[in-house]
Formats: sequence, C-alpha cells, structure tokens
Amino acid sequence: MSLIDFSEITTALQRIQPYASQTPIFQSRMLNSWLGHEVYFKAECLQRSGAFKFRGAINTLAWLQEQGKLPKKVVANSSGNHAQAIALAANLFNIDAQIFAAQNVSAVKAAATEYYGAELTLCATRALADQQVKQAAEQQDIYWIPPFDHPQVIAGQGTVAVEALRQVEGINGIFAPCGGGGLLSGTLIATRELAPQAEVIGVEPLAGNDAMQSLQNGKIFRFDQSPQTLADGAATLAISELTFEHLQQLDDFYTVEEAQIAYWTQWLQHLLKLHVEPTSAMCMAAVVAWLQQQSSPQKVMVVLSGGNIDQQKMQALWQQDYLQQMPIIVD
Repeated sequence: MSLIDFSEITTALQRIQPYASQTPIFQSRMLNSWLGHEVYFKAECLQRSGAFKFRGAINTLAWLQEQGKLPKKVVANSSGNHAQAIALAANLFNIDAQIFAAQNVSAVKAAATEYYGAELTLCATRALADQQVKQAAEQQDIYWIPPFDHPQVIAGQGTVAVEALRQVEGINGIFAPCGGGGLLSGTLIATRELAPQAEVIGVEPLAGNDAMQSLQNGKIFRFDQSPQTLADGAATLAISELTFEHLQQLDDFYTVEEAQIAYWTQWLQHLLKLHVEPTSAMCMAAVVAWLQQQSSPQKVMVVLSGGNIDQQKMQALWQQDYLQQMPIIVD
C-alpha cells in the first residue's frame, strides 16, 4: 500500500486555498500559567462547515476536477462533520450529494448537511450506512468520498498541520484526535517534514478505542456497532488499512475517559471562548498526561478539530460542572 507523501499535502494546500479558511491559533495565558507550559490551539472549529473535514472534501473534489473526472454526484458515509463538508463542497462545485449516516447522527450536523443541499439518508446503524454507500457508489457517474480512507482526503486534512507549524515555530508535540485516522495521518506526514523534532500524539475516547486496540495488536480491530461516547466525531467502527499504516508511526497514543472529555470541553470553551467539540477537547487530557512526563518547558499544538455540538450533546456535557476543578499540573 502506497503511503501519502508530503508533496501531496503541499499540493492540496495550494488546491484548497480558494475555498478553505486559514484558521487562527489561540492561546490561554491562564491555562499556560496553570500548566507551566505553552499550549497553542489550531482552531479548525472556525473552518467552513465548522470542522477540518472541509479541507479533505474540497481537496478531493478539486482534484477530481483537475483530472477531468468531476462526477454528477458524490456520495459519502459519515457521523456528521464529513457529511457537512461533502455537502458544502458539492454545493460549491454545483454537483449533487447524498450522505448515508446512522440514525443517531448529531441533529445539528444533520440539519447543516441538508441546508447545504445534500440528500441525507439515515440508516439503522453505521454499519448499514457504510454498506449502502458502497452500493450507491456502484452506479454510473457517482463518486464515493469516504471520511478518511482516501489519499486526497488525507492530503487535505494534512494541510491543518502545515498551516499550524508555519504559524508557530518550535513545537515539541502536536496532538490530534483519532476517529478514522485521516486527520492524524495527515498531521504525522506534515510534522515529520516540517518539525521532525516534534512528537506526534493521537487521542481517542476510551469508549471507542478501536485505534488503540489496533495499534496494540498489530491488526485492525473493528467494532460491531458505533461506540457510545461524547466524542461523536471519533465514534468510528474502525480505522482503515491506509490510515493504519501511518498511525503505526506515531510517537504516542492516548485514550480518554468520558468524564475527562466533558471536563476539558467545558474548560476549553470557557478559557478560549470558542465553541469546541468534545472530540477535539479530549486531546487536552492527553496533553496533560504527556506534559507530566516532560522535564523542561514544552510548546504544544492541539488541533481543535471541530465546533458542531447539538443540544442533546451540550446537555450531556454539562450534567456536572467541572469549572470548579482547576486544571493544574505544575508542582
């Protein structure tokens, strides 16, 4: 299997510039003081469609156009953010889109998907959605853009890290959430090229630890049904063969319990004044664990992957007030 090359990411960065936003970097002086380190946040929650997924979606369609192979219709399977990204990208290229998702898809993500003009087909389970999208893609002049198992999708996601590492120099560690592994794979490729001294660390919910089990056992583990976690953007059934090849090169990988996901979502929304998804906020639990192992001040980059949260998820996140518990790790 051919791994993604850094040149594919730099090409993707040029390709998506007319469409995607260069998202800003945020810091919290209070958080840095408490932790005793510098933490930078790449705010992909401010990307078009509210998540990094737009980069991979628009890059793939622009690539197809370059090849003279832009289809009349695209199909995709998604838990939410990829659905919105494909819907918006297809809208911009004036082609039809159909999204297959499980019935428990986030309400706000489903609504945005339909707002952008895509047809949303809800299935009983994520496995059925994955099956139906494959069948739909067999029809003539329909192209399937999966959420992570595609070279151009991964190349597009890798542009996040390229921007971040050019915006802030001297990063010692970069953290990204892992669902199917597309963002994390792209982050690894870009970081090895632009900041080879920096460690690349993946993070996923303990309740959806398919990637961790895959890395530990040396073969891909697959859930029978979507895991139940606050980090719905990482509730994938399995990583892919393509992303697995990249993820095996990571410097470290952490899993995060649900209470810590809620804790850091509350704190990042409070400190950064950003609407941050649990999937991206959970990275801070890994950051704290990693920083505890360091013997000198560190500069850390966290990819805030998205900012789409519906009412039900917000209620679950705020069942307990964690803002009374200050995040301090310095001795």
